[in-house]
Formats: sequence, C-alpha cells, structure tokens
Amino acid sequence: MTMRPSCPKRIGVVLTPGFSLMSVASLIEPMRAANMLLGAPAFDITFIQAEQGPVRATAGAAFEGPFLDQAVYDFDLVFVGAAGNPALMQMPALDRYLKLLNAKGVALGGISGGPVLLARAGVMKNRRFTVHWDHREVLRELSDELLIERSIYVIDRDRYTCAGGVAALDMMSAIITRDHGAEAAKRVNDWLIHTWVRKADDPQTRNFVETYNVQNPVVLGALQLMHDHVAEPLPLTELAGLTGVSNRQLQRLFAHHLGHTPKDEYLNIRLTHARRLVEQSTLQFLEIALACGFECRAHFSKRFRRHFGKTPTELRRMGAKVNVAGIPPV
Repeated sequence: MTMRPSCPKRIGVVLTPGFSLMSVASLIEPMRAANMLLGAPAFDITFIQAEQGPVRATAGAAFEGPFLDQAVYDFDLVFVGAAGNPALMQMPALDRYLKLLNAKGVALGGISGGPVLLARAGVMKNRRFTVHWDHREVLRELSDELLIERSIYVIDRDRYTCAGGVAALDMMSAIITRDHGAEAAKRVNDWLIHTWVRKADDPQTRNFVETYNVQNPVVLGALQLMHDHVAEPLPLTELAGLTGVSNRQLQRLFAHHLGHTPKDEYLNIRLTHARRLVEQSTLQFLEIALACGFECRAHFSKRFRRHFGKTPTELRRMGAKVNVAGIPPV
C-alpha cells in the first residue's frame, strides 16, 4: 500500500561547475515523479550554486539558485554533484558549507564526483561510501583511511553516495522504498521506464570477461592479480604460479586470448592507472611512479612518454589549460 507523505523532505542539490547533467537528472527526476504520483509533495528540492552566476553542466545546461553564502542549512539531506576532476577543484566556500551542514546534523550525499568533495571536506570519516570508478584511485592515493566501496550506491546512516551516470535512479528507488513503500517506488520506476532496478552492490563496470572479451579462467585470474597489485607488481613467475600454470603456458595463453604478452598487459594496466593520477590529482610524479610500481621518476617518465606520446609533465600541463577553459577533462 502506498504511503502518503506527511510533509516533504527538504533536499538541497549543490551544483559545481561542469557537473554531470545525467547524474543530476537521475537524482531529481525520481523525486519529481514521486511528487506527482503520490498525491502530495514528497520532496522539496532546492538547487544551490557552488559558484556565483549560473552553474553550467557538461552539456551546457545551466541551473540557478542561491549561492553557498546565501544558502540555508535547514535541509534534511544535501547532495553534491560534480564531474571532471573534482580532486583538483579549489572551493573553500563549499568545504565550509559542508562542514557546517555536518555540524548541524544534516545528512549528506554525493553523486558521480561529489563524494570526492565530501571526502576532501572531511565529512566522510568512518562512513562507507562509493564514487565513480574514474575517481576511485585518486581518492585511495590521497588517503588510505577512506572506506571506499565499488558499489553503484551506498547508504551508510546519514551518508548517501552513488557512482554517477544513472546510478542515482537506483539509489532513489531505495530511498523511496524506505520512506514511502515498495509500491510507491514501483510506480515511480514504471513512470521513468526504469524496470530493471539494480542492487546497491552491483558492479559499476563490466567484468573482465566483457572488458577483455575472454573467458579463460587462467587469463582472468592473472588479470585480476595485475589490477590488485599495481604499486608492487608481482613477478611473472609468481603470477603464473598463483594461477596454476607455468610461466611459458601463461605467455601462450595471453598471446592466444589477448594478442600480447602478460608483461605488456601489466605495463598497460600500471600506466593507465598512472595517467589517471597525473590528470586527476596533485600528487608529485615520484609519488605517482611509486604508486604504480616504478622505482624512479626517470624510468616512469620514459615509459609514460613511450606509451602515451607525452610526458607526465606535458599531460598535466594540458589538463591545467583545459580546466582553466572551463571544460572538464575527458
């Protein structure tokens, strides 16, 4: 039986420059649909600007609302939406606002890159949370005390986080189910043609079978070990032993299923991880080199340039220029 809301829940949505329009729409559209379908307002939504003037999404759409300094604090729940490289955003006003909300006991949430800004403001201590997979490594390098999960969304007491994209649809379905009942959530999902609602712990990305288009258990096991041991790469003989085959057999399997050697794939995984840290963090290049299994900066830079055609310095400088232009990096 659908429960009629007694009074609307007050929701604040903080928008940062270059936020993801899809992520924000996936958050607010279920609330709009609930307001329409439940016969009484269930959610009262206020947009809050993280900078002066209209805040534009990656797709160009702009939203207007009170600036942080004029925003109120009497919300039930405040979400932060962000995309691009949130770890590089300098927003002291947002940090202050989030800390004040936390001090007042307001529940906080983040979508896509928003959880990065929550973590940077220091309001995710002892809280499980998730973030878009593209930002996970950056957060892990910044602090090893954060309780980051790979789920599409996490609700931990007064913290609501989701991975981005359309993950907010699934999180809002869980919130509506909790607050207004399963029938209400079903009506909202049907209205939005969202007939396959995912569970919180569903994966954010395709599994290795889909990513690499391979089903061989030895190759898949070796790939998992490579991804799990980036900072301290395992010797290929150890990789082979852990997957139950000889070194030579592992070489043959990779050549057959992937078209290159285990060594080449391992290097690609480490350098891809390094590129993400170069583009999305302020870590020193020596720190990035060590975090990706390289013994010195010179060797790291040489391998990086050979792989990507640019040095880490050149790539980070290009990213800085893009950010200045107001266009989030790819």
